[in-house]
Amino acid sequence: MRNAECGMRNAECGIKREVDVERRNLKFATLDEAVADAENLLARGYEKTGNWDLSQVCGHLTNWVTYPLDGYPPLPLWLKPIFWVMRTTMSRKIPKMMASDDGMMKPGMSTAPMSIPAAGGNDAEAVAKLKAAYERWAKSDGPVHPSPLLGMLSKERAEEGHRIHAAHHLSFLVPK
Repeated sequence: MRNAECGMRNAECGIKREVDVERRNLKFATLDEAVADAENLLARGYEKTGNWDLSQVCGHLTNWVTYPLDGYPPLPLWLKPIFWVMRTTMSRKIPKMMASDDGMMKPGMSTAPMSIPAAGGNDAEAVAKLKAAYERWAKSDGPVHPSPLLGMLSKERAEEGHRIHAAHHLSFLVPK
């Protein structure tokens, strides 16, 4: 079975590989559940069914939960009009286009390359940073920055997206 987690072209992400372990089917009711899963993977060890290790997954999730709080990275100039058109004409349809029938994110979608840490980072440090970022998100009551693609989201809707995003990426790591 092949699982394409990266979402970028093979040359950018690395060659896909055959694996013996099945990807997990995860859904989190809270961000704390996602942290508990990451901590379990750290404690027990894990098998990758995709291309990213635990430090990359946690770093990527940390980046995306802090963007609404601190501001999103600037878009390349050529991408701004495309995102504007998509946001103004299709913003309600985009989440459905990104999800499969079971409400999970589809594997193989693209992401911002700057949101993916290099492989081989410190797993424990990355899990701790993810926990701190999710705690910061939970305590935040201030306004959030609008998503370049989805526009302004309520905190509840954004958090739902973060839970689905965490389940997607953590599902590619299977506890030993």
